[in-house]
Amino acid sequence: MIYYFSGTGNSQWVAMQLASKTNDIAVNIIECSVPQSMKDQTIGIVFPIYAWGAPEPVLEFVKKLAGEPAFTYGVCTCGADAGKAMDKLNDIFPLNSKYSIVMPSNYIMGEDVESEEIIASKIAKAKERLEVIAMQILQMQSVNEVNKGSLPWIKSNLANYGFNRFARSTKPFSVTDKCTTCGLCARNCPANTIKMVDGKPQWSEKCYQCTACINRCPVKAIEYGKATTTRGRYQFSHSKY
Repeated sequence: MIYYFSGTGNSQWVAMQLASKTNDIAVNIIECSVPQSMKDQTIGIVFPIYAWGAPEPVLEFVKKLAGEPAFTYGVCTCGADAGKAMDKLNDIFPLNSKYSIVMPSNYIMGEDVESEEIIASKIAKAKERLEVIAMQILQMQSVNEVNKGSLPWIKSNLANYGFNRFARSTKPFSVTDKCTTCGLCARNCPANTIKMVDGKPQWSEKCYQCTACINRCPVKAIEYGKATTTRGRYQFSHSKY
């Protein structure tokens, strides 16, 4: 079984690709119940990197897993490097194999989206890498191929702490007059923090910073402060790739 968490589709696509290539099943951890036992199973965890760490729902989910699996692996998607995120996950849920895969960046709160050329190049390279990873999973090989980048301890401890402590606020979210009251943002929110009030989204306090609401709004009606007003939006396009 492959359990994944995904905000704008990168990790979902990776999980689905691996499921297809390894004859497995991929399920969203937000939508599934924790299995009673993993005994003798192959278990994969696929997730995006948030400030060089694993997202909160991933960490909480793996803590609930029980039993002795036959083989475990983790695959994280990131814009560049993963820091020590996979090592920290391994401390909670031991992994036989660990991988990082570079995918298009979606954190538009921090920077604009990448060009179409860069996005296409990253996805093409990811496809090639997934062929190799799938083969290694089927053979239950012990592999550690994670790009930690420079200063991984500082990134995954100090920077990640700062992100979780200060950068997950919902206060900067706002909605413009372009909103069509479709409710997609509320339905897509894994933290279940968005409620539709008089046809418009309102955010409560809990937020994973998955960027699903702001990136997947079909009319770009959601902003996060002033910086995002001049930036593009990104979500994985299954029709293109």
